[in-house]
Amino acid sequence: MAEGLTLSNKQKQHLKSLAHSLKPVVLLGANGLTEGVMAEIELALNHHELIKVKVPEEDRELREQIYATILAHTQAYRVQVVGKILTVYKPSPEGKIQLPRR
Repeated sequence: MAEGLTLSNKQKQHLKSLAHSLKPVVLLGANGLTEGVMAEIELALNHHELIKVKVPEEDRELREQIYATILAHTQAYRVQVVGKILTVYKPSPEGKIQLPRR
């Protein structure tokens, strides 16, 4: 995500409503954020555009670092975090999800 590119509140609300019924597609295991997990996140984002990632890490600061790493690596937008579940959005070339105008 290029700095300065953000989602408006209206767009975030739209994505949150779409994400509401989604189940986490990627769950971090005991090994944490591995290359395999990152590849899985990339694949899921390319396919779905909007995904949830469950990070069962107890330490809040470490969890935030994991979220930041995922976002930096995937160039995706952080939509929201609820508990230990991060919702991310990355538009694909096909543009499956139509965002409302700002």
